[in-house]
Amino acid sequence: MGNPAGIDQDRLLEPHDWTFPVPIAYGPGRLSEIGARCAALGASNPLIVTDRGSRDLPFIAELSGYLSAAGLESQVFSEISPNPRGDEIGAGCNVFRAGKHDAIIAIGGGSAMDGGKAICLTANNDIDLWAFEFEQPVPDVPADQPFPTLITIPTTAGTGAETESTAMVTHVEKGMKFCIWHPDLKPALALLDPVLTVGLPPHLTAWTGVDAMTHAIEAYCVPEFHPLCDGLALEALALISQWLPVAYREPDNMAARGGMLVGSCLAGIAFLKGLGMVHAISHMVGAEYDTQHGLTNAIILPVVMRFNLPDMEVKTRRMAEAMQVADGRPVGLVMAVERVLDDLEIPKSLAEIGVPLDCVERIAEKSLHDSAAGTNPVAVDLNTARQLVEQAIRKAR
Repeated sequence: MGNPAGIDQDRLLEPHDWTFPVPIAYGPGRLSEIGARCAALGASNPLIVTDRGSRDLPFIAELSGYLSAAGLESQVFSEISPNPRGDEIGAGCNVFRAGKHDAIIAIGGGSAMDGGKAICLTANNDIDLWAFEFEQPVPDVPADQPFPTLITIPTTAGTGAETESTAMVTHVEKGMKFCIWHPDLKPALALLDPVLTVGLPPHLTAWTGVDAMTHAIEAYCVPEFHPLCDGLALEALALISQWLPVAYREPDNMAARGGMLVGSCLAGIAFLKGLGMVHAISHMVGAEYDTQHGLTNAIILPVVMRFNLPDMEVKTRRMAEAMQVADGRPVGLVMAVERVLDDLEIPKSLAEIGVPLDCVERIAEKSLHDSAAGTNPVAVDLNTARQLVEQAIRKAR
């Protein structure tokens, strides 16, 4: 009968521990419930965390208004960069403590999500931010210093950062991004309201949408046995393939916006398994050159797919089926993804977004220290990393 799922049967004889995410409220107009939702969670004075670019957008005023109408106090902290920095997280913690806040509402794109989650990790304790780095031993958080209640509200269909505690933060002195987290920090609620994504400009719809596609592809390719994540990755890929082109062409199409928001969320859950070299390289490029994360991923994606897929025939075929691509060979899937990138007007090299060729050695070395490199389905050494980075800079497709 073959092996249609592509699962090594030895993995079926081993013990595994799987977790599933947090409560999720989905649907157009659900932001209006935020006051009652906060009250039900015992939150009376949340700190709203967003990024500088979102501070003056309508959804911040709407959120503040709903909280006020429910009799709740709130304050906005918006000093978060597109690639959040450690010093910004410290400033957010100071605002949280000074305002005697009891919850955090992270609203916006990936940077707002990461900023809010990172502040949550350190707002109620004296533990150094970098002690929460993913590769380090999990810090022991005192029982009398619990994490604040965390609510996440994504306004882009891309990062999928709303269901976990992981956050990417730039260590300014080292010029590197690190993944920080704690297993005991979970959002108490992820609120998915596609109305909030309608105003997203076409280029950000494209960039964040391919970010979600990258999550689904990289997560599915991670060799770890996690059927829950694999199923979500394939469903995410199906939704994103169907609705991303529509959302790009028809920004007001609510079904397309909803399909993308759900697809992004599922892909974000899927990468509990891990990611791969697209993200390992992209994180370090973003840390040094402050490039938009989804755009950086989108450019690098076909380079890494060409490297990873040749020996992954079964998984490649299943991804092609999810995307309704007739040619299920690795070359066929890569070509299909490249057509999507062309249709979305994604630049064809990192050089086009200001990344110079003289950074190859440095970015390659740093990328191998990223946690995503460790779950790439094909082992990568420094020489291979150099080649991938150089291809992405010169001509990714």
